[in-house]
Amino acid sequence: MAEPVENHETPRSPFLEEKAFKSRTVLVFGTINDTLAADVAKRLIALSAESNDPITLLVSSPGGHVESGDVIHDVVRYIDAPVRVVGTGWVGSAAVNVFLSVPKSARFCLTNTRFLIHQPSGGVGGQASDIAIHAREIVKVRERIAKLIARESGQPLEKVLNDIDRDFWMSAAEATEYGLVGKVIVNQRELDA
Repeated sequence: MAEPVENHETPRSPFLEEKAFKSRTVLVFGTINDTLAADVAKRLIALSAESNDPITLLVSSPGGHVESGDVIHDVVRYIDAPVRVVGTGWVGSAAVNVFLSVPKSARFCLTNTRFLIHQPSGGVGGQASDIAIHAREIVKVRERIAKLIARESGQPLEKVLNDIDRDFWMSAAEATEYGLVGKVIVNQRELDA
């Protein structure tokens, strides 16, 4: 007889969901995958349809699937309502792409946030010709990510390419100096200051 599978997801509270919607806050927490991207995209589109008041996107994520992060990045840029991104906990890998979806003046983080930039990784098996195709695609994604980080941080592309060659960790202060973060904040009131 099969063992029951435990569901470790936190049950959604309709009360909390409504409060988050009314506060125009969207959470990107945990691993970024297609399910999370679809949920975040729906919320962003609904909030933008509701009004053009700013939306706050809170991000605490180790990253995940690059293209799922791209969905969130692109929808943030697509909608009419302005979005402010606030990093908390850690913002790593594909979550950095999400974080960089807004202008630097709209990129904030809390004091204990850590940032991680690195090149994409692959886990492909199969025929040699398929592995070669995947390797070429990973290199293309690496170049695209490096160009995004360079453009949005103001760092030279060669420096970014060198930095993402291995895991590159930054504190909130270091990420601000690097150009990823516009301002480190302590409380919500500072978003409107």
